[in-house]
Amino acid sequence: MAVALQAKARHDLQTSTTKELRSTGDVPAIVYGYNVEPKTVSVNSMELLKTVRDEGKNAIISLKVDGESFDVMLHDYQIDPIKDELVHADFYVVNMKEEMDVQVPISLEGEAKGANEGGVVQQPLYELAVRAKPNDIPEQISIDVSDLGVGDSILVSDLKEGKNYEILEDENTTIVSVLVPDEEPPEEETTEEEPEVANEKSDSDDEEE
Repeated sequence: MAVALQAKARHDLQTSTTKELRSTGDVPAIVYGYNVEPKTVSVNSMELLKTVRDEGKNAIISLKVDGESFDVMLHDYQIDPIKDELVHADFYVVNMKEEMDVQVPISLEGEAKGANEGGVVQQPLYELAVRAKPNDIPEQISIDVSDLGVGDSILVSDLKEGKNYEILEDENTTIVSVLVPDEEPPEEETTEEEPEVANEKSDSDDEEE
């Protein structure tokens, strides 16, 4: 079920008005996508961030604008690098009956037994590409690594695909592995040899003098 978020229609797009809007805790945004003309709106910055934090970045949001409701996803956003504040958001209206491709976060659960044996857990893949209808997109994909020993790994092919989504990644892609701990190479024994004397005269040279 989509989580609700209130928005306000925004008609005055002047810079001064936008600046004043941000000073009150709101952020300008645009709504576009399936079967809708682009609309400029504003939403409360804190409410939007809380929604994404609680529901995940792929959450379906029921955006309320002047009595209308749009099923949207947060498609993009901009952060002020100096103030570290949200300054703009893009909401994409989705077709709830049509599959879409998204990136879903991977969450590792448990502690690999190989880590207790001195192995190093490495996770090359942090998100999984999947295809699903909006309501079937998982918030995250959890993987239990408890049984992984030193030298073991989990590939995409080891995952059981959900009933309602399709995994798009190459099946040979490594998600997580437990590496063999680094071993220091044995020290090589060195023997001291007498240096050769350059331009050493041979006995034959002495006889010729």
